[in-house]
Amino acid sequence: MKNIVLIILTACFCLNGLSQKSDKKKPDNLFKESAENGCKCVDSINTINKSKEIILNKISKCIDAQTVAYQMGVKSKRIHSESEKQFYPVNFNTDKNSKEYKDAYYEMESYMMNNCNSLINKIDASDIENKKSYSTNPEAQKFYLKGIKESEKGRYKTAITYFEKALKIDSVFAFAWDNIGICNRMLRNYDQAIYAYNRSLVLDPKGIVPLQNLAVDYKFKKEYYNAISAYNRLAELDKNNPEVYFGIGEIYSLYLKEYEKGLDNMCRAYTIYQQQNSPYSLDAEKIIGVIYTEMKKLGLEDKFNDILEEFDIAPDLN
Repeated sequence: MKNIVLIILTACFCLNGLSQKSDKKKPDNLFKESAENGCKCVDSINTINKSKEIILNKISKCIDAQTVAYQMGVKSKRIHSESEKQFYPVNFNTDKNSKEYKDAYYEMESYMMNNCNSLINKIDASDIENKKSYSTNPEAQKFYLKGIKESEKGRYKTAITYFEKALKIDSVFAFAWDNIGICNRMLRNYDQAIYAYNRSLVLDPKGIVPLQNLAVDYKFKKEYYNAISAYNRLAELDKNNPEVYFGIGEIYSLYLKEYEKGLDNMCRAYTIYQQQNSPYSLDAEKIIGVIYTEMKKLGLEDKFNDILEEFDIAPDLN
């Protein structure tokens, strides 16, 4: 297994998979333009009946293309301008194994994670169909699609009415129950959301979407052990799903203050995110940084390093 080096920035309680200076300059217009093009590329990805791995690979290609485009754009402008100091970052190497390229990719990925809603939506997409996922009834499907459009506009109450109409026509329409749950969560109606997810699981006990969202809603209700139980059920179906370990790690470290259990799960999540080229590795890095700070306060820095070593992760403390 390839050793992963993490730079832990204790001053801001976060980690970076690659070096990131705290005094970095704001992205210039060329960088923002490249990121916007990357966001458009991500938005065009079709997630219907696509696996998570395929979706993440396509996202990575969008980020890669715009990282290279930005690097080349900067180089081109430097040839014709003496004002190269305004550009960011300063040095580039388009060799994808180079530190310069990896740093640039990391910056592009980080910026898009914070500024591209499509990126988050596509990462979270899970449209793999099972027998009861979709309805074969055209009328039920029509109401379902209307509900999707309303939810995309943030009109969750209206969306729920359409999903309910779809279910009146086809009572075994699992995706309709899933989306009722998601809309209720957005409305903070957590009990109704949990009810909807459980109805979906009756129809499809192997439903990834309801199990993952069930855990999230239990977390919002502060029913942390119920959330962990839901994540464990999900792990039985998909042991390589990093969301399982991220969710469990987050609960143990941030809410239950059981830092060793939290770190073990968060390192597991981080490793899988890295293997999948998932931008969510950034979130795992930040929480590992928080865990480091808390374990250091408790005199458990050696234990922190031991756990990272188990996952072949080498900490580089700043």
